[in-house]
Amino acid sequence: MRKPELKLCGNRSLEDWESVRVSGVPYVGFIFANSVRRVTDEQVKVWLNEYPPLNDTKIVGVFVNPELEELAQTVSEVPLDVLQLHGSETPAFVAKVKQMTGKTIWKVIHHSKCSLEEMKRFEGVVDGYVVDTKLPGQWGGTGKRFDWDSIPSYQAEAASQKVPLFVAGGVKLDNVQELLSYQLDGIDVSSGIETNDRKDKAKMNDLIERLG
Repeated sequence: MRKPELKLCGNRSLEDWESVRVSGVPYVGFIFANSVRRVTDEQVKVWLNEYPPLNDTKIVGVFVNPELEELAQTVSEVPLDVLQLHGSETPAFVAKVKQMTGKTIWKVIHHSKCSLEEMKRFEGVVDGYVVDTKLPGQWGGTGKRFDWDSIPSYQAEAASQKVPLFVAGGVKLDNVQELLSYQLDGIDVSSGIETNDRKDKAKMNDLIERLG
């Protein structure tokens, strides 16, 4: 069975970073947008300086409808490898971000009846997709899964664009085995590895073990 790449997102403290840093996962995410897991440029800069990434781990910055100036400021302060755009950003805006920063860009697609058409709009502009659940007033981090029966359709579209597809939203220890059956490129987890709003090292290690 194919092993998906894992992104551990929503880290919001030095302790969180210390835990995920030694986990060996390929992607670690920090949220620079309105969220209970929001962090500042200065915080992440300090954490990464104190404990640099290990094992070629890539740092993902998550943004929701940012201003170009805001993005430029964060990119200049924090050594981000991937910019994950989680809002209603347009293909034209994403193209500007890519030209300005030269970074890998992932676009979040919120599951709906229009999602596949939305993906087609970004063909040739983005370097990957994350499919997530959106609830009223929340762009992500909902802890709720979407209809996973839709995953093959998203995979087919991403494959036609020759870019990877990650699945987020409600991924937990008790359902990740079901998700593995889809042979995904990647899985994006945040609340599913938390206890009392903090990253739980035992849950994290359990998840990594289940992924093989």
